[in-house]
Amino acid sequence: MSEWLERRSSAATTQSRGFNSTSDDSQYQRDRARIIHSASFRSLQSKTQVLGLGESDFYRTRLTHSLEVAQVGSGICEWLRDQPENAAQAHFIPSFSLIEAVCLAHDIGHSPFGHGGEVAMNTMMKDAGGFEANGQTLRILARLGEYSPSSGLDLTRRTMLGTIKYPTTYSQACRYKTTETNNSANPTNAQASAHGNDAVQTSRAHLNIDQWAPPKCIYDDEADVLDWLLAPFNQSDKDKFLLLKTPSKGHLKTQFKPFDTSIMELADDIAYGVHDLEDALALGLVDQSRWMSDVADVIEQMDDNPVKASLQKYNQELFSGSPKSRKHAISRLVGYFIKCIELVELEGFEHPLLKLQATMQATAYRILLLIKDFVMQHVILRPELQMLQYKGQQVMVTLFEIFAANPDRLLPLDVCAAYHDQGLRAIADYLSNMTDVSAGKLYHKLLSPTSGSIFDRS
Repeated sequence: MSEWLERRSSAATTQSRGFNSTSDDSQYQRDRARIIHSASFRSLQSKTQVLGLGESDFYRTRLTHSLEVAQVGSGICEWLRDQPENAAQAHFIPSFSLIEAVCLAHDIGHSPFGHGGEVAMNTMMKDAGGFEANGQTLRILARLGEYSPSSGLDLTRRTMLGTIKYPTTYSQACRYKTTETNNSANPTNAQASAHGNDAVQTSRAHLNIDQWAPPKCIYDDEADVLDWLLAPFNQSDKDKFLLLKTPSKGHLKTQFKPFDTSIMELADDIAYGVHDLEDALALGLVDQSRWMSDVADVIEQMDDNPVKASLQKYNQELFSGSPKSRKHAISRLVGYFIKCIELVELEGFEHPLLKLQATMQATAYRILLLIKDFVMQHVILRPELQMLQYKGQQVMVTLFEIFAANPDRLLPLDVCAAYHDQGLRAIADYLSNMTDVSAGKLYHKLLSPTSGSIFDRS
């Protein structure tokens, strides 16, 4: 397993020196520490999860969501390791340090203002390599993180592999519905054109930009990192792992993910669905009648399962108005979903880190999807939240346009130097690293006549 402890850095000390212990887990402990102490992780405290920052101090941010994903992920691994039928594969199940590192890192590439901000960033980058949160996560881990001059956070191969949800590049997966933009082509300046980035256009017409949602991918610039991550696998495994599905319309899609990633994604789904439901209930954003018709009545028609057997109790506790009762119901849901996860083996792969997958039993997964869809329909898509998302999108598009049109005049000196080397990617890195708060302050600093000072460092 030594190849999975390797780091892209050539420094010998990173390969052999222990971290707080001399166990085999020591290097994954180091990975987890580097993620927790990184600026990108810390900035998640002021990035939107679902509800906009400032509306309340109760609900989740990207930071608290990531902490909960890590806790659920470690719970999944403990459950899988305790099952007698998994004894032969137990040594491949990630340690707590490893799965926590993967889960804590999974969202550090998100831009301000949630998925709406991601679409706004991709609107500006769609012809210059794209912007996608998972791709930005790998870029931070491999390039931008502060622990290595050229290797980012310089994590072990297995930890970084666990974050690869979509093993394909932007150029391979990209297929938009139309090649026509909502606005006429208007290169912002000659320097952008010199970098081949004349795709930046004036988008301030306040039109719907959701058609420019990015493909799920990594960036072409990190293709070499993906090659390094997959180096221990044989060619047959690599070829199968990189296969894409071509739907009738829209972007191409990946088909497979690494074993550790399958655990992280289930933990993410559980945390996203159940904990966002808790936020919505606590803030009074959903009513019991809609829950009964959209979720409870559907569960009632399913085959027997623990949730159906206790459905009346769940309904009472979730809508009791008591934080303690609600929390007990939420905790039991999380426990139910974890205990419905099992290991399966995929046909056609040889290496266990690709062959093994964590999967949720069908009935439990259907209930989880019901809850996620309920939150989507009655919380995320309600006009009040969409207005917040739209406002955040306008902030990101406007800031991008301003800096792309005035790089030498307005970009911080280090970002301007990166711009002359990397073009628009440097602006994308700069803006995506901001939080909802710092992006909003910068917007007002640039556009509000009475806001801002030369002493501001936002």
